[in-house]
Amino acid sequence: MKNTLEQKITQLGKQLLANDQMIATAESCTGGLVAAAITSVAGSSSWFDRGFVTYSNEAKQEMLGIQADTLSEFGAVSEETAREMAAGALLLSYAQISVSITGIAGPDGGTDDKPVGTIWFAWSIKTDGLEIETQTKKESFIGDRNSIRQQAVVTALEGLIKIANKK
Repeated sequence: MKNTLEQKITQLGKQLLANDQMIATAESCTGGLVAAAITSVAGSSSWFDRGFVTYSNEAKQEMLGIQADTLSEFGAVSEETAREMAAGALLLSYAQISVSITGIAGPDGGTDDKPVGTIWFAWSIKTDGLEIETQTKKESFIGDRNSIRQQAVVTALEGLIKIANKK
């Protein structure tokens, strides 16, 4: 029997194929785990365009076009950065839907304002008018580094399924 993650990805793929859509991912703290999970399912090349792993601030700027002002004012772990990452993934790919993830997986790096487990997500979709609509979500996951990253993968996929079903 398929595991839950594989079921979610298969469901996502069917929905994207039905809508003639592709997705792109922009990942920081998950280091490409969402893209790896998606591409572990046979047939995903029909609906997965590309993944950006932008762990450093420089990579976020160079690969996704994140504004230096956004990073300096709000930080890498912020709603604003997540929004720009998701938009950048759409603008720099053939995808119509994207997800971005930026956060603090730990065990170090947390602060009082942004403790370990703080993860920002953004899901963007190109509308028929080619405008980009974005939804964001902040999560505060509990667990060790691996657990936080795995929870982030599931949340990212659930959001992709939700946004793909809006079409």
